Amino acid sequence: MEYTFSGPVADLKPSAIREILKFTSMPGYIPFAAGNPAPEALPTDTVAKISAEILSTRPIDALQYSVTEGYMPLRTHLKEYMKSKHNVGNENDEIIITSGAQQVMNLATMVLCNRGDTVICENPSFIGSLNAFRAFGVNLVGVDIDADGMNIEKLEETLKLNPNAKFIYTIPTFQNPSGTCMSLPKRRALYELAKKYGVLILEDNPYSDTRFRGEELPTIKSMDTDGIVIYAGTFSKVISPGLRVGFTIAPKEIVQKMVVCKQTSDVHTGIFSQMICHEFMTGYDYEAHLDRNREVYRKKCDLMTGLIDEHLGNYVSYVKPEGGLFIWLELPENADMVDFCKAAVNNKVATVPGTAFTADVNAQSHCFRVNYSTPTDEQIIKGMEILGQTAKEFFK
Repeated sequence: MEYTFSGPVADLKPSAIREILKFTSMPGYIPFAAGNPAPEALPTDTVAKISAEILSTRPIDALQYSVTEGYMPLRTHLKEYMKSKHNVGNENDEIIITSGAQQVMNLATMVLCNRGDTVICENPSFIGSLNAFRAFGVNLVGVDIDADGMNIEKLEETLKLNPNAKFIYTIPTFQNPSGTCMSLPKRRALYELAKKYGVLILEDNPYSDTRFRGEELPTIKSMDTDGIVIYAGTFSKVISPGLRVGFTIAPKEIVQKMVVCKQTSDVHTGIFSQMICHEFMTGYDYEAHLDRNREVYRKKCDLMTGLIDEHLGNYVSYVKPEGGLFIWLELPENADMVDFCKAAVNNKVATVPGTAFTADVNAQSHCFRVNYSTPTDEQIIKGMEILGQTAKEFFK
């Protein structure tokens, strides 16, 4: 039988990251293409202890259906925590617990966009979110980013040319894939432009708690006095991606519609996972856990960047991260980045081609992304030596 798929889905391509990740599970391949938290940063013993406590004292609560909005103790604590630590949320906002931050992108697009509407995003940007937007048939328009975040002049030009834009999608802190951090002046300018042109902002913030150097910057949502910012957070990078617990803090009217849409999707986020996150935050030293993770990532990042300078310094340029999980390496303009990534895979080092992250699927890129959180220190050392040798042969 010949199958006919819906227009948006028919045009979707498999995630380049997921395709390349197939190599990371094969023996001998070095997983620079991954984006997982460091295994040593996962609090396995604590989660095991919490899980046993929950199942022995409140098994029915953990195994039954729950409400769509999320586990009330977690929602209440998150409201207080996000307000006190990040100044996120006010009396006009509400919170919903989602199945990872990825679901926030789906729900926001489902609630706000019709087919043919425009979503403005950073270029490059996270492939998972880009595909979520594409699945709803929206028109993606990318705005180039500089070393300190989205180019504000180009953003205003894009807003003028796209009066039907529904929201601006941004990862202002340790952007994926570029690792850049949007400066405070640009955060303020982005907010003012969104207000000026009547466009919402979808602020995706999975990496801010991984900051291991530099000054913490306020979220864009903390500036939101006009009800125009939807904030997406997650526990995937700080507790466990496998628990699939994220959340959004957004204007009440938007959250109410998200609740209805979530009911048609997965009914509610796994209640057992939500209970684990709540107990982890309230019954243990959550801030000490974050500090330990930051030290893990600082050491791994410093190891990788030192080796990039040693083995690839003549062939790539990059901005040294202050947090996050990724480094964005740029090859010379005359180099074929895709061929270089293929050569690396042939030498058993998996990286992600920059073309996986472009808003325009046909656009070119001279960059590729590497990850320092997933591989072991030994793999980082060996992988960078291999990439250096690959570059020597490639540019011969």
